[in-house]
Parts: sequence; structure tokens; C-alpha cells
Amino acid sequence: MSLLVRISSAFAPRFAEFAFEPAFTAAVDQHVAEIRERIAAGGPGLIPRQPHREDLADYALGFLDALDELDWREPVGHDYAVCRLTAISWLAHRHDLLTERAD
Repeated sequence: MSLLVRISSAFAPRFAEFAFEPAFTAAVDQHVAEIRERIAAGGPGLIPRQPHREDLADYALGFLDALDELDWREPVGHDYAVCRLTAISWLAHRHDLLTERAD
């Protein structure tokens, strides 16, 4: 199972919270924008380009490594890491990066 699929399995269920947690929704939106900026730095235009699966997976791996070093455990609510992992999951779903394609 790919890293993005594992993250999405764990954090995509939190998308349901967007309907009744506007602060969480706003925080995840900010994380999505920041991740897009980090992995797709530069580029013309107002609409960010679609992230590449490999770039998002590499970013996610680095983020998870940092969480492991901190011995992070998922809390009941929303902390920085939950927002970031939910944002990674949202990007993977939004851009259909969870299924491998033969190119």
C-alpha cells in the first residue's frame, strides 16, 4: 500500500468534519496552500499546478519522519500534524493521486 493511500485511509474520514468545524476547514485550507507552495515552488499563473504524486509522497514521508522523531501520537482534536496530514490526504484525493497509472 502506498504512503499516500495509508495517509488517506487514516485522514480522509476527517473530511466529514469540514461540514461542522469551520476552523478546522480553514486550517486545512491553509495547510493545502502551504504544501502546494513547498512542492510546486514557482510557476506562473494564479492557479497552482497539480502536484505530482512523487513530490507529494516525498513531502509526506519527510513530514512523517519528523513526527516519528517527536514521538507524535494523533490527538482526539486537531493539532498542526492532523491538519497537515488531512491536507496531504485532501490533495491526494483532489488530484486523484491514490491510484497508480501506467504511463
